[in-house]
Amino acid sequence: MPLPSSVRGFALLVIACAILLLSPQPSQANPDLTPAELQMTQQDIAATLGMVPTFFKMYPEVALPAAWEVFKAIALSPETAIPGKFKELIALGVSAQIPCRYCVYFHTQTARLNGASDAEIHEALAEASLTRLFSTVINGAAPDMASFRMEIDGVVKKIKADSEAAAAKTTGAAAPAAPPAEMMVTDSASAYKEMESMFGTVPSFMRHFPDAAVAGAWKQMKLVEMNPNGAVPPKFKSLISLAVAAQIPCAYCVYADAELAKIDGTTQAELDAAVAVSALVRHWSTYLNGLALDEDAFRKEVDGIVDFLKKKTESTKK
Repeated sequence: MPLPSSVRGFALLVIACAILLLSPQPSQANPDLTPAELQMTQQDIAATLGMVPTFFKMYPEVALPAAWEVFKAIALSPETAIPGKFKELIALGVSAQIPCRYCVYFHTQTARLNGASDAEIHEALAEASLTRLFSTVINGAAPDMASFRMEIDGVVKKIKADSEAAAAKTTGAAAPAAPPAEMMVTDSASAYKEMESMFGTVPSFMRHFPDAAVAGAWKQMKLVEMNPNGAVPPKFKSLISLAVAAQIPCAYCVYADAELAKIDGTTQAELDAAVAVSALVRHWSTYLNGLALDEDAFRKEVDGIVDFLKKKTESTKK
């Protein structure tokens, strides 16, 4: 007696599924990655850091060699456009505003390892926090991008002209931008007056601050971001700000920070390096937070890595 069509269809489906399950499945491993290559990567990590940190152990093996290659090229290479200490301060600024507690601890320790003082660390964090402050105000105001860029271009032109005029009065050689003019800033009116003096205009986003907060906001900008005598050189403060802006993301701030950084002689290679550091921090921050690693255990590993690198550095100096 022939089976009903519905039963025959079900039977064929069962047979098809069985064939699929029993058939050899294509390998999901990367055919280009051999066990020897994976072992070489793990050995290189251990030789470089003194151990293979848990977050590297847990990274998909198929991609670990490539991930390590990027990490070394950006974070560890002495050949990058930005010196190690300032790469770590950039990374710390980005970490703080994500925020990523793992990354903050890691980059605080590695910044110190690279010679950063508490004053430099604090100023880097202040710069990052001010970028976040002004980014929020600018994006809340939502100015037309073309108009904003024209405004920044005008500010850059004014600062350059003042710098060149100051240089002409001395040696005639190129000189860094002159320190902010000393004015008594007590309220919004006096703050606007000083901005006009220095920039040739009052930045439109500053007019979106509550009147009572304008003077304080302006003095913070002047004394942290624009201070040539701070703990961190102006160029690197601009790069910290650019790195933070790039991954907020704030298109307004990216343009402003890149153009202002160029005033202090920042090259395109340095701009690219700062953004690459920011991208790397964001990448590993996402992975670390997704893993939800035990924070105390993570810190112990970081301490071990820093101790290893410190001893390694000391041994090469002997």
